[in-house]
Amino acid sequence: MAAPSAPRGPLAGIRILDLTSVILGPYATMLLGDMGAEVIKVESPGEGGGDIMRWPGSWPEQAGPGMGPLFMMYNKNKKSVALDLKRPEDQEACIALARTCDVVCSNMRMDTAARLKMDYDSLKARLPNLIYIHAAGFGADGPYAGRPAYDDLIQGVSGGADILPRVDGNPAPRYLPTLAADKTVGLFMVQAVLAALFHKQRTGEGQFVEVPMFECYTHYVMHENLYGHVYDPAPPGTDFGYARIHNPDRRPYKSKDGWIGILPYTDRNWTDFFVLAGRPELNSDPKFSTYRARMVNIKELYSMMDAMVSTRTNDDWAKVLTEKAIPFAPINRFGDLMEDPHLKAVGFFRKHAHPDGYTWVDMKHPVNFAASPASTRLPPPKLGQDTEEVLREAGVELPKAAE
Repeated sequence: MAAPSAPRGPLAGIRILDLTSVILGPYATMLLGDMGAEVIKVESPGEGGGDIMRWPGSWPEQAGPGMGPLFMMYNKNKKSVALDLKRPEDQEACIALARTCDVVCSNMRMDTAARLKMDYDSLKARLPNLIYIHAAGFGADGPYAGRPAYDDLIQGVSGGADILPRVDGNPAPRYLPTLAADKTVGLFMVQAVLAALFHKQRTGEGQFVEVPMFECYTHYVMHENLYGHVYDPAPPGTDFGYARIHNPDRRPYKSKDGWIGILPYTDRNWTDFFVLAGRPELNSDPKFSTYRARMVNIKELYSMMDAMVSTRTNDDWAKVLTEKAIPFAPINRFGDLMEDPHLKAVGFFRKHAHPDGYTWVDMKHPVNFAASPASTRLPPPKLGQDTEEVLREAGVELPKAAE
């Protein structure tokens, strides 16, 4: 019987030249790599060089320089080629690599890319059917075009920093304490790559695709938060924001022995929940007897949840809520996730023995493709470790070292 073949993701055979760095672009290209694409990451050479995310944090000595935890998380399934794109000979090597690739991904500022001859116009002159995906801070047609942008700034300009003040009443704008804009726009970048590949498959036509952070993240933030302003003019008394979501009592609730997430949603859910919580009389209260009535009175309803949830233990709640098919979930801290029984069952966190003598952990690609599963095939690369191999395979002469 033949040995089973290695997993082939849906993008097997697709080759991507990755000119991205930091978080947004590397997250996108990592996901594409998980799905089977061959990703060639071009980085600046030299001590302390490469993607800047190589350097925050601590890491095992065996891993060698520039293998920090953020780089490890965002750069598996990639090969690293070290080229100094300020040098003409290295530019030519990079263009030759691009000729062997299906897609070029970049999040350089456009003026920087043009100076290095890595912008769309410069490459298209040599590669007429090129797919070039460019993640910019701001769309090229607006007055902010060309400005540098990072997650913090995009959270602020997009309205994202207005979310927490609407919940807790503290008027100071604040960023969400996660790289929400970078990762969200990274997903838009993946979508852009896939759509451009599909278009080229059907038409033979490459194209330039702009993925602007400001527009993408505003699109994400404001879909529910435009709310009544989806009408022009907005109905009288309408504010921005979906009231249920901005309710300060929309949160985990304290049970007798811990915290739990409970979200009755349908009329049947609420009817059963009120009984389980010892408040059956609320079923005859017109403020809570229908979905529309509950939405009008959602602030009052959620303010009662703590008292109702505190009547039972987590295990007791899990039993009775399961019996009644009322949505609920445990509340995990970061440190709980690796022991979560569901994540353990699906093999979500995976340990890998690295040939350099240390163990590293990654997360399983969350989408399950029945016929073409995603996989982890390569550990995150050391800076420039694949330069000779990749250039040789592409028929490119290794540039002479700078003197």
